[in-house]
Amino acid sequence: MLKDRYIFPAIFDYADDGISIDFPDLPGCLPCAHSTEEAMKNAREAMALHLYSMEKDGDEIPEPRPVAQLHTERNQAVVLVEAWMPAFRDHMENKAVKKTLTIPKWLNDLAEKNQVNFSNALQNALKDHLGLRQ
Repeated sequence: MLKDRYIFPAIFDYADDGISIDFPDLPGCLPCAHSTEEAMKNAREAMALHLYSMEKDGDEIPEPRPVAQLHTERNQAVVLVEAWMPAFRDHMENKAVKKTLTIPKWLNDLAEKNQVNFSNALQNALKDHLGLRQ
């Protein structure tokens, strides 16, 4: 069952060249940043994308471990990162994707002459074809 909200601990590792971020419960989710503000933003976005991908793949999403179980070095901090998934899922589902297609030259010329918005025309044609305008 999909959750609306996830909160996972992240370890922010502060170094001279920036901040690396590790989510101990989400292997492979490893954003980085140059400032703490950017780290918070990047951590939230990376975690949401990672969880979204896990949801799409049908992977089991682990329970976050308690912060008290995490051990850090002197240059590290544990930060709780929250992802509000309904808005993120909506953003991902409505994200534009690029398509390559072929049409006859005469049709392309006529459409350009009439200043047709090709993306809009294709979207409308697909909606009509799939019966989504009823």
